[in-house]
Amino acid sequence: MNKSLILIATGLVASFFINIAEASAVSQTKGTFVDKFRQLDEVLPTPNVYRSAAGEPGESYWQQQADYTIKVRLDEEKRRIDAQETIQYHNNSPYTLKYIWIQLDQNIFRSDSIAERTATFNSKPDVNLGGVDKPARITLNQLRRQQFMADNELGFSIDKVADGRGRGLEFVVVGTNMRVDLPSPLKPGQKTELAIDFGYNIVEEDAVGARSGYEHFPDDAREGGNDIFLLAQWYPRVAAFTDYEAWTNKEFLGSGEFTQEFGNFSVEIDVPADHIVASTGVLTNERAVLTPTQRERLEDAKDADKPVFIVTPEEALENEKAGSDKRKVWKFEAQNVRDFAWASSRKFIWDAQGYEQGGDVQPLVMAMSFYPKEGGELWEKYSTASVIHTMEVYSRFSFDYPYPTSQSVNGPVGGMEYPMITFNGPRTILQDDGSRTYSLSEKRFLIGVVIHEIGHIYFPMVVNSDERQWTWMDEGLNSFLDGVAGREWDPTIPWGVEPRSIVDYMKSTNQVPIMTQSDSVLNLGPNAYTKPAAALNILREVILGRELFDYAFKEYAQRWAFKRPTPADFFRTMEEASGVDLDWFWRGWFYSTDHVDISLDKVYQLQLDTENPDIDWERRRQEEANKPVSLFVQRNEAEGRKTWVEKNPDIRDFHDENDRFTVTNKQRNAYQSFLEKLEPWERRVFDRAIAEDKNYYVLDFNNVGGLVMPILLQVTYADGSKEDMYIPAEIWRRNAKSVSKLIVTDKEVREFAVDPNWETADVDIENNYYPRRIMKSRIEAFKWQRSTDHVSRDIMQDAKTKLKSEQEKSDEKSEDQE
Repeated sequence: MNKSLILIATGLVASFFINIAEASAVSQTKGTFVDKFRQLDEVLPTPNVYRSAAGEPGESYWQQQADYTIKVRLDEEKRRIDAQETIQYHNNSPYTLKYIWIQLDQNIFRSDSIAERTATFNSKPDVNLGGVDKPARITLNQLRRQQFMADNELGFSIDKVADGRGRGLEFVVVGTNMRVDLPSPLKPGQKTELAIDFGYNIVEEDAVGARSGYEHFPDDAREGGNDIFLLAQWYPRVAAFTDYEAWTNKEFLGSGEFTQEFGNFSVEIDVPADHIVASTGVLTNERAVLTPTQRERLEDAKDADKPVFIVTPEEALENEKAGSDKRKVWKFEAQNVRDFAWASSRKFIWDAQGYEQGGDVQPLVMAMSFYPKEGGELWEKYSTASVIHTMEVYSRFSFDYPYPTSQSVNGPVGGMEYPMITFNGPRTILQDDGSRTYSLSEKRFLIGVVIHEIGHIYFPMVVNSDERQWTWMDEGLNSFLDGVAGREWDPTIPWGVEPRSIVDYMKSTNQVPIMTQSDSVLNLGPNAYTKPAAALNILREVILGRELFDYAFKEYAQRWAFKRPTPADFFRTMEEASGVDLDWFWRGWFYSTDHVDISLDKVYQLQLDTENPDIDWERRRQEEANKPVSLFVQRNEAEGRKTWVEKNPDIRDFHDENDRFTVTNKQRNAYQSFLEKLEPWERRVFDRAIAEDKNYYVLDFNNVGGLVMPILLQVTYADGSKEDMYIPAEIWRRNAKSVSKLIVTDKEVREFAVDPNWETADVDIENNYYPRRIMKSRIEAFKWQRSTDHVSRDIMQDAKTKLKSEQEKSDEKSEDQE
C-alpha cells in the first residue's frame, strides 16, 4: 500500500537493533576478529515437525481455517454499514482452544485506541527570550482529521456475539481485538460457529488517511453529490493462530498490516440499485443485478483482445445524475481466500478482458477495472492492461494466478490489496476548459501502483506471510517483483528498486534493521520496501545469477502458496534450493544497519625479480633514471657550476665511468649458482614466469561500511581495453575490515574500479577508483543579499520544509505504491 497512507507514530524508536556478537553463544573474547560468515543457527528458530531445516512445510504442518457467511447493508446517506456474519472456525491445530481472538480493525479510529493516544506531534514553537519568534505549525489536513474524528462516532459497534445455536457468548474487547470465550474447549479436529451482528460508520478516507473508506464528490449532477465506497477491514475477522506465535493478536497501530486464515466466503451485499459493486470472489446472481446487455458484454470480454466496457462511460455518467430509491443485493462466493473486500458506487465505469493463462487450476482469469469519469482515458488505457501484464510476469516467478478474477478499483486509497481486488488512486487532471488529461507522473504512478497491488495478490494474499511482524516479507518481495514487471513494461521508468535507489538510506543513521517489527520502523518505505527489494535485486543479478535465484525463488513461492511462511523459511529455501551459503547476506542486509562501502585504498605494481643481474640491475638503473633530478643539482647546472671531477678530469677512475648498477662477474657467478640449486620443476616454473613477464598488482581493499559483499572489479588496461573480475564475498571471511588481493595481468593496467556499474549499493563511489578521479559537480552564481540572522534562519527552514514536502510527494509516487 502507499506509504503515505500508513499512520506512523513518529515518536516510536526501534528498541532492538540486533547485536549478533552479543546475542550469540559463540563469542570473541580475545582480539578483534568478527565472523561475518558465522551461520544463522543461533538466530533462526530451530527446525521442527512444522517447519523443516530445508525451509519447507514440515510433515506435521498445520493451519487453521475460517469460513464466513455475511449479509451486509450499505446505508449511503448515513455512510454506514450494518451486517450479520457467521464464522465457522476449524481447529486444525494440535492444541485445545478455550477462546478465539477476533480482529476489530475499525477500532483504530476510536478516540481511546492506542494508535490515537500515542500519536505524536512534532512541530514546536521557536521561543526566544523576547517571546514566541516562530509558532508551531499544524496543517489543514491535520485539523480536518481532528475535526472528523471529533464529529463522528467511529469504530465497531458489536450488537451480538453468539454460538451457532444463537446462545450468547461472553466477549471482551481489547483495543482492536476481541476475545470470544467458548462455551466448551475446542479440541483438535473440531469446529465451532460464531454469530456476530455488527456495524460501523464509514470513515472519510481523505479526512483520516485510512486504508479504506468513502470519497465524496459534491460537484456531481445528482443532488447531494455521489460517493465511492471502498470497504476493507470491514468485518470482524478471526485472528491467525500459528505454530510460531499462537494467537497473532498484536494491537493494530496503523503500520503493521494483517494476516488471516484462509477460508471460504459467501457474502450478500445490499446496496442502492444503481450502484455497481466490485468484490473479492465471483458474482453468483448476475441475472438479478446486471442487465442483459451487461451480461452479454461480460461474456464477450472473456475472449476479447482488449478491454470491453461492461458499463460504458456514458452509462456511468447517466447513473451519476439520477440516483435510485430501490436496492439490489449482489451475491459473491470466494473459495480459499484469506480476506474479503468490496467497493460500491454509481459512478463506476466497468471494463473487463479475459486473460488466458492456461493450466489446470484457473485457465481463464477475468481482468477488470472499475473507475469513475475522473479516471478517464488514463484508466481506460492502462489499468486492465497493467493487471494482465502483472499476472504474466508474476506467474513466471511463482505460480499461475489462482483465482477467477483480478481487479483494479479507483478510489481515495493510494494503493491497497486484497484477494482478487485492489484499490488504486491515480486519476486524470481536470483542465480549465473542462477536459481531462494526465501527466507523465500520473501515468507512471497508475501503472506502478496497479502492478504493485495486483502483485500483492501473490504476496501475501496467497503466500500468506505475517505483515504485522515482518512487513518486508510481502512489501519487500513484492517491490522486488514489481520492479521486474515494471522494467519489462518500460525500462526507462525509474521504478525505485535499483541498488542506487537505496544508497542515501543505507548510509543514514535514521534506520533500523529490516527485521524490525513494522510498528517500530522509523522509515517504513525504505526499510520494508526499497532496501529488501534492492537486496533481492543484488542477490539475483550479482551474487546468485538469474538461473539460481529464479529457481530458488519460485521454489519458495510454490512451497508456501496458501500457507504461512516465516523469514527463516524464506532464508532456508533460498539457500537450500540454490546450493549457496547466504547466511552472511541475510545477516548483513536483514539483521544489521551496515552499509556497502568498499574502498580501494592502494595499488602496488610489482615486477618479478629474475635473479639475473644483467636484467634486474638494468631495471633498477631505469627506475633510478625516472626519479626527479635533485632541485639543488638542477639549479647548480643552471648557474653553470661545474663539479670537482668535471674541473679535474685526470682524477676519473672506473667508478666514475660506471654507475652502481654495473654488473660484476661475482654477481653473474652467484646467479649461475642459484640456477643450479633449483629442482627441475622449480626451474621450469621460474623460466616460464621470466619468459611471460606478467604484471603483478596488489590491491588493498578496506570495508568502510561494514557490510561484506562481493568485489566487482573492473580493470582498464593501458591499451584502453577493459576486463571485469568477480571476487566472491568470502574474500572477507578471515578479515571483514581489510584485505589485499594479488591480480596478475598480461597487460599493464591504467585504472582499477570497484563496482563501476553501481550494482551493489556502494554508498561512496569516489573511493572505488584507483587512481582517484577528480569529482565533477556544479557551481552556481548568485547575488549576495545581506539579512539578519533570524530572517536567514526562517528562509532556510522554509526551504528545508519545502524540499522535504517535495521529497515526500515524490516518495509517495515512486518508492512504493502500497
